[in-house]
Amino acid sequence: MSDLEQMMRDIESEVAVTRHLIGKDHLDPRVLEAMRQVPRHEFVPADERSVAYLNGPLPIGCGQTISQPYIVALMTDLLAPTAGNVILEVGAGSGYQTAVLARLVQQVYSIERIPELADGARERLQRLGYRNAEVRCGDGYRGWPERAPFDGIIVTAAAPHIPRPLVDQLKPGARLVLPVGGRFYGQTLVLVERGGDGALHSRAVLDVAFVPLTGNGHDQPAEITEPTLE
Repeated sequence: MSDLEQMMRDIESEVAVTRHLIGKDHLDPRVLEAMRQVPRHEFVPADERSVAYLNGPLPIGCGQTISQPYIVALMTDLLAPTAGNVILEVGAGSGYQTAVLARLVQQVYSIERIPELADGARERLQRLGYRNAEVRCGDGYRGWPERAPFDGIIVTAAAPHIPRPLVDQLKPGARLVLPVGGRFYGQTLVLVERGGDGALHSRAVLDVAFVPLTGNGHDQPAEITEPTLE
């Protein structure tokens, strides 16, 4: 069995174990096919390539990590992307999650706060042919107002609360998927949905562990009409 096939089996096993938490027995086949098509080994440092397809996070430099494949698949599935969507990603990292999204939607805009990682992700995505992904260096907490509103937003670092600027950049019917909690501990993956009437609803999915989201996060948390982690 190839490393890629083992990764896909590991994702299926994780779904089976966590189905009572995530509320489903399987992930969207389109998401799984995107995971299968993206060469994960291209998005990790050379000395990590031998373990690129293991079902766990890996260091990518600058104190950052590439997320566990199951978590990448789950967060993408929760976002429920469709072909015509325009998606914002906060935390490009090496560009792996960006590439997965780019196979599923019309356009991905991704923000990375670390210049070295932003430059690397941009070069990598261009070299691999992902022409519908744009990466810029900046404060992801504030989103990308010039490109808003978005059909979905995915955040790959843990925020202390649900950022109001990101919620404000959601279209009606759009979703925001992000980890919320402390620095490296006490984090929960949260799905936020903006209803057609503009009301916000959220649910906690499962416990996770992400690097912290940094940036100017001193505004008031977004107001959610259902219980949140606030």
